[in-house]
Amino acid sequence: MTINERLKQITPSEIRAFDAQVSTIPGLLNFTIGEPNFDVPEFIKDAMKEALDKNFTHYAASDGLQELRQAIANFYQRRHQLDLNWQQIMVTVGASQGFMITMMALLNPGDKVLIPSPYFPLYGYSSILSGGESIFVDTSADGFVLTPEALDHQLQGHPEIKLLMLNYPNNPTGTTYSKDQVKGLAEVLRKYPDVYVLSDEIYGDLVYEGDHYSMVEELPDRTILLAGASKSYAMTGFRLGFLHIPADLYEELFKIFQTMVTCVSTPDQWAGVAAYNDGDQAIDDMKGEYNHRRNMIVDRMTAMGFDIPNPAGAFYVFPRIPAKYGDDDQAFALDLAEKAKVGVIPGSAFGPGGQGYFRFSYAAAYEDIAVAMDRMAAFMEAL
Repeated sequence: MTINERLKQITPSEIRAFDAQVSTIPGLLNFTIGEPNFDVPEFIKDAMKEALDKNFTHYAASDGLQELRQAIANFYQRRHQLDLNWQQIMVTVGASQGFMITMMALLNPGDKVLIPSPYFPLYGYSSILSGGESIFVDTSADGFVLTPEALDHQLQGHPEIKLLMLNYPNNPTGTTYSKDQVKGLAEVLRKYPDVYVLSDEIYGDLVYEGDHYSMVEELPDRTILLAGASKSYAMTGFRLGFLHIPADLYEELFKIFQTMVTCVSTPDQWAGVAAYNDGDQAIDDMKGEYNHRRNMIVDRMTAMGFDIPNPAGAFYVFPRIPAKYGDDDQAFALDLAEKAKVGVIPGSAFGPGGQGYFRFSYAAAYEDIAVAMDRMAAFMEAL
């Protein structure tokens, strides 16, 4: 059988594999997957039902309903004081399609993508499938953020880097970048005019300390902004993502998009219109609950002796495993699942810098998290 040689570089998801391994344990409370436990707000579902009733079930414009693209731009102005041009917004099948579109459009064989690590594994897969190569920068010694000095060092040493992949707030660590930190990275990037930024800010509405500051503010002509509705509105199954693309790149990325799909589901897009126009309170409600869970977890885990990098956004914590296990996060996570009935993901699944840590998703009910904290406390006392 002949297959694309690039596929040989891609392995099955370690996250999904470990989740499948522990999910069969009787009585397990599982915090492995970043899936919001909230229901989609009723007004969003009603908008989709109305679209169906009105027979808005045919093809939409390939790059998205104008109403949705305008709603997204208005949302960012209202919520983040960020000026996005709706005509530069392309609606995608979730954020995942956005990775592929961008990398396929920008990368040639031999080009490299700089990825701060730990990182979401799909970034690396998208780079491989697009013919690029990834350079991973271990950020664990710097509080899990990419410093300007580290960025400058990599760009100086690797002139073949064409794209910086940023993700903040970050999955898996929950860390984010302040306005000053974003400005620091942008100052370095201005020295390298051929490097673009793919800025995955899908968790940008879930920041608990300070305000989210987009790289678009600093480098609008070289930043492709990636976001979507799945995390902010618990609309994971709707598959609504978007890219905001520099004007001179838009048609190039659209060439890739049109080879993949005709358009995103039209009824789903009408649900997105409702979400972005009228969903601010829903975001605030969910964000408040996530923050409540976050504070409890940090307090409880710190009391247990865990070292936790500051989880300022998203819905993950990324603690260091107990010293007894060294860097063997797989052994720790298996023991925690089998003995304490608590499911987490080993940090090594997220690349360099992740080994010796674990990801705990608090996109789960507060009551379940509280029980998990009790179980973990007993587990730690028994070590």
